[in-house]
Amino acid sequence: MPGTELFGAEERKEVNDVLETGILFRYGHDAQRNGHWKAKEFEAEVKKITGAKYAHAMSSGSTAVATALAASGIGAGDEVIVPPFTFIATIEAVLFIGALPVFAEIDETLCLSAEGIQKAITPKTKAVCLVHMCGAMADMDAIMDVVNRNNLVLVEDAGQAFSASYKGTATGLFGKAGSYSFDFFKIATAGEGGVLVTNDEAVYKLADCYSDHGHNHIGAKRGMEEHPVLGFNYRIGELNAAVGVAQTRKVPHIREVNRKYKKMLTEMLSQTEGISFAHIADPEGDSATFLNILMPDAETAKRVVDEFNDAGVVGFDYWFLNMYHFINQWDHIKEMRTASKLPIEILGAPQDYANLQLPKSQEVMSRLISFGIRCTWAEEQVQQLAERISECVKKVVKKEMV
Repeated sequence: MPGTELFGAEERKEVNDVLETGILFRYGHDAQRNGHWKAKEFEAEVKKITGAKYAHAMSSGSTAVATALAASGIGAGDEVIVPPFTFIATIEAVLFIGALPVFAEIDETLCLSAEGIQKAITPKTKAVCLVHMCGAMADMDAIMDVVNRNNLVLVEDAGQAFSASYKGTATGLFGKAGSYSFDFFKIATAGEGGVLVTNDEAVYKLADCYSDHGHNHIGAKRGMEEHPVLGFNYRIGELNAAVGVAQTRKVPHIREVNRKYKKMLTEMLSQTEGISFAHIADPEGDSATFLNILMPDAETAKRVVDEFNDAGVVGFDYWFLNMYHFINQWDHIKEMRTASKLPIEILGAPQDYANLQLPKSQEVMSRLISFGIRCTWAEEQVQQLAERISECVKKVVKKEMV
């Protein structure tokens, strides 16, 4: 899956442009940078793929989602509906802007469901932070109906779903603001980096200031710029942005190959008893970075995982036991173990995180096994992987039938 599968001369060229000028900072130094503005170019490439009116590159996907929340007006004491299945940065972002996470159910899309969101709404609910997981997308028609009927702010964490779309609209562009991750493990990488997108000019201007100590970036001298709001340092450097430029240009090709291989795997594995697949709300918009298979039940999934390990099958994740992507292992959040006091510790948590009842999420996650798709595979490798997955599942299902 990582964009670094195709890392080469293009990335080195963009980085060398920066090294030859010595201007590693994204702002100013116009005369010295020889026309190279890599952060701006990175943002432009993201806009080409997503169709966003505005894009702002930052130091990480984590800072991008935190900025998206803040620039959308979410802050201290606001209840924000979040999923229990996400990289933990989503929850950290909500907590560190002072807001209060409210966990709701996911469904077979692996994302928050409209029903789950509706059931989690309270009089204090301000927003939904929707996460598009494992390369695909949530059921946006149903979710937007709930969001609009309840007058909620929608912020999208599409960290794992850059270049995915739903009925022609890119993930990240349904709400006030969205964010993508360009860390080392995404479809495209900047090494470390993230991009906020929005079609709302006011949100963009706030994000631009907020992510750089409040600078409004107007004028010829940085030290004399005005600061309309308080902010912090979430800037991306030109070296990371340079890598992001080259990588983002490769995404349409990566996506095309990923879709081809995912289709092959799906067609081959659909013949194997016991294998079904996560629901893709819009198959035409899938970025196809993951093949998400569902076992009949939790016990079968655990036995299949053991069989994969015994057989030397690699490249899969059983998220149900993952320390950073599923709520079951988030003891530091359940016990609110913090380095320093957060607003939630003063205001009080809206849920008992240690005793949440999310039966649908538990059921889906206990059955889910995900394989990363690699655009550098040969077709023979795709065939071999399908055969090995099928053999392991058949072996487990046969034992269970005896």
